[in-house]
Amino acid sequence: MFYSDSNHLIDNLPYIEAHWKRCDQGTFESPLGPLFYACHIPEQAHFAVILVNGRIESAHKYQELLWELANNQIAVFTFDHPGQGLSGRFLDNEHIGYIPRFTQYGDCLDAFFTQIVLPKWQGKSVILAHSMGGAIACDYLSRFSSPVAGAFLSAPMFAINTAPYPDWFARGIASLACNLGLSKHYAIGQTDYQPKAFTDNELTQCEQRYTLFRQLYQAHSALQLGGVSFRWLQQALTFTTDLTKLRINLPLSIASAQQDSIVCPAAHTMFAANNNACQLSHYPGKHELLCEVDTIRRAVLEQFYTFAAQLVACDKPKTPSLSATN
Repeated sequence: MFYSDSNHLIDNLPYIEAHWKRCDQGTFESPLGPLFYACHIPEQAHFAVILVNGRIESAHKYQELLWELANNQIAVFTFDHPGQGLSGRFLDNEHIGYIPRFTQYGDCLDAFFTQIVLPKWQGKSVILAHSMGGAIACDYLSRFSSPVAGAFLSAPMFAINTAPYPDWFARGIASLACNLGLSKHYAIGQTDYQPKAFTDNELTQCEQRYTLFRQLYQAHSALQLGGVSFRWLQQALTFTTDLTKLRINLPLSIASAQQDSIVCPAAHTMFAANNNACQLSHYPGKHELLCEVDTIRRAVLEQFYTFAAQLVACDKPKTPSLSATN
C-alpha cells in the first residue's frame, strides 16, 4: 500500500519524523572506522530491506521511505557510507568526497551485515540500492556470501556521465592527478556543498521532495557533502569500467531513469543483457526515482514490491498491497 504522496507530504511529516525517532540508531565498526546506521523492525515484519544509499546521501534522507515501508510491515536496515552522512569523514575539508579504494564500500556493507543485520534479523531479506549504492551492492554480491534473496537497483551507477569529456579521458586525467599527489583535492569543476535551486536540479521532478531534501541538509550541516576528489573519481571510473559485464547469481530488478544525467542508462541495458535473472524497467524520470513525482515513484515502488513479494513468497505469503491510496 502507498502511504505517502507529495500533496500530503507536509501533513505526514509529524508521523514520518516520529517513526524516524523510533528507529534504532547507532554506530558499528567497519574497516574504515565507525559508521552510522539506523534500523526498524515492525512486529509483524514480512521481510527486511537492506537500503544501500547513493553518494552524498544518508539514512536521514530516506525518512519518508522508511516510514512507508514500516507501514507495510517491512523491516529496514540502512547506514551511511564512509566519508558521508553521519559516518566519519576522511579529510580536513569534510565536503570533499573521498575513498582510498572503491571496493572498501563493499567491505563496509559486509561488516554492516555481520554486525547489525544478521544479529537482529533471521528472516528473508532484499537489497534496495540507489545509484552508487547499486554499484556497491553488486560489488558486495560478487565477492561475499550474502543472506539476501535478491537486489532491487534504482538508477544504479554502472557508468558515470562524464560529459562533456569521454569516460577514458576523465579517467586518465583523474589517474594523472592522483599520480601527481592531488588525490585528496577536488576533481575539476567540483566544489563544497552548494544547494541548487529546484529549477536547476538534476535529481527529481518533484518539487516537494526536493525542497524537503534541501531543507534537511540546511538544518543538519553534518549531512552536507560536496563534490568528488580526484581519487574518488579515479576509483569509481576504474571500478565501473567493466561493471556491466559482472554476473550476479541472484535475482535482480533494475529501475532505470530515462532523463538521468548523473549515470548512463544505457549501461543498465548492457548489464541486464549479461544477467539472465535481471528484470529491467524504464521510467520517464530523473536520477532519484525513489524521490520522484508520485506517478513515477509509485510505479517504481510497485516494481519493487512485486519483485520482493516474488522472492519471499515461499516464506511469507502475505505481501504489501499494490493498490494506490491517497
